[in-house]
Amino acid sequence: MQPTSYRTHGCGTLRSSDVGTIVRVAGWVRRVRDLGKFVFVDVRDRSGILQLYAPADSPWYQPLCALGREWVIQAEGRLRQRESPNPNLPTGEVELEVTALRVLNTAATPPFLVEDETDGQEELRLRYRYLDLRRPIMQRRLQQRARLMDILRRYLTAQGFLEVETPMLIRSTPEGARDFVVPARLRPGTFYALPQSPQLLKQLLMVAGCDRYFQIVRCFRDEDYRGDRQAEFTQLDCELSFVTREEILEIFEGLVRHVYAELLGIEVGEIKRLTYAEAMQRYGSDKPDLRYDLAWEEVTAWAHRQAVPFWQNKRVFWLWVAGVKASRNLQARWKALAEAAGLSLAFIQRAEGTYTTTLSKYFAPETLGLSEDGLGLWLAGEKLPGPELGLLRSTLIHDLNLPPQRPWALAWILDFPLFELTPEGRLTAAHHPFVQPHPEDLDRLEQEPLSVRSLAYDLVINGYEIMSGSLRCHTPQLQLRVFRALGLSEAEAYQQFGFLLEALGYGAPPHGGCAFGLDRWLMLLTGGTSLRDVIPFPKTASGADLMLQAPAPLSPEQKAEILRWLTVENT
Repeated sequence: MQPTSYRTHGCGTLRSSDVGTIVRVAGWVRRVRDLGKFVFVDVRDRSGILQLYAPADSPWYQPLCALGREWVIQAEGRLRQRESPNPNLPTGEVELEVTALRVLNTAATPPFLVEDETDGQEELRLRYRYLDLRRPIMQRRLQQRARLMDILRRYLTAQGFLEVETPMLIRSTPEGARDFVVPARLRPGTFYALPQSPQLLKQLLMVAGCDRYFQIVRCFRDEDYRGDRQAEFTQLDCELSFVTREEILEIFEGLVRHVYAELLGIEVGEIKRLTYAEAMQRYGSDKPDLRYDLAWEEVTAWAHRQAVPFWQNKRVFWLWVAGVKASRNLQARWKALAEAAGLSLAFIQRAEGTYTTTLSKYFAPETLGLSEDGLGLWLAGEKLPGPELGLLRSTLIHDLNLPPQRPWALAWILDFPLFELTPEGRLTAAHHPFVQPHPEDLDRLEQEPLSVRSLAYDLVINGYEIMSGSLRCHTPQLQLRVFRALGLSEAEAYQQFGFLLEALGYGAPPHGGCAFGLDRWLMLLTGGTSLRDVIPFPKTASGADLMLQAPAPLSPEQKAEILRWLTVENT
């Protein structure tokens, strides 16, 4: 006979105020402890863990002892106060004295412990992801993910945004990464692409008069996998009309502060602002980890006054790390890292007031005026500042095991270059080709494109790019100028982006927007170390879904049909 309800309470919801209540719970068996005179069983569901109890003279003693790990059970009884409370559990002051028990399903022995601290290697856990997701830490991350989505929707709706869905099957357009393409059966010889982002669609929504749009959307990029990158990921995508860059920063700074307050109960403090040029000059990165106060300082003018031969005609940068000592092995490692990039690196160590440096024959270390012990580095090269500054800074932090000065560090990075060069020397869009050039630099767009800044902005949290956005070209004339700078003729521009250029000609409002990488942000918010910690069903570094065994070969019939579509000429 079917019960009227499998449970009256969640396992993790019961407290001392519920003592004496008749309770029915259902969940998975976490552990069985037969102590002879009584038995304890931990049962777990999404809400938490509850201890079941039966004395040896209970008719339910033996059935409880016979339970296996991860069996699915239903238990009923009266809630009582525990004689030995467990302060590490929210339900640690109570237990359920069992008066009825039902096995809903047995389970094979799991291939790893379904615990926060598990014995399963990642590949095995991904193969049995449905078991991995049962672990309490993964359940908490799924709940945090759901809470974040709810917080975002509520905040943006209150700010006047409309949630609008955009299609998954679109036209392939160049956006920086490879597209995943899908043959169109009804239009042989043609293809859809899965969207890398809804970039052009959300701009068209601004032309359509939506004013403020958002969407929590799946995006697809056929690129190499890394710890903070997956080919299939989730964005919070937003676009606004009739806004300045300052208004956009204000709105989304408010959203970020609201998320931290609601999700973690903390205030994030100051959100710094740096231009791209400042970030590269001081940190050697456009996504610096500002939890650490280490910053490079250019000392080229001072260096050229010294008699150091390998500093002449070079730019020289100085970094001071207070209170540390570096072994000769570490110094040799860092020097080799610099030399591999064509740079020279020199050190000075001050310990107990005594200086050690290989440059003492060129100048007296005391003239530097160092007032504390620590380690100083000079990096010299013709092409500085560059990413080598950032690589050396992050290597020092890692190798010296430096503690962060603060748990959270947020910063806006502004005024990115509009263009950059590919390794082959071809001009390409630094962000994407729809970004608005900085008004002060428009007169150099054709003659000096690499000197042109953009009205783009990134939000960086603890060294990760979490949000990226920009104001857009909203007139066809300006958009065509950018396309021409990228080497597209007007005919090529209309062939690839004719629908956008046509739409901009029908009264497109000034607009801009952004996209948050929600998986990456969640990884930070939940203390994860990889996107696989927060994506329910992720891929491995080789792009495989070990649980679904995907990608997989097609049947001969499917393959033959697709090959027929691929060989048909476009009509």
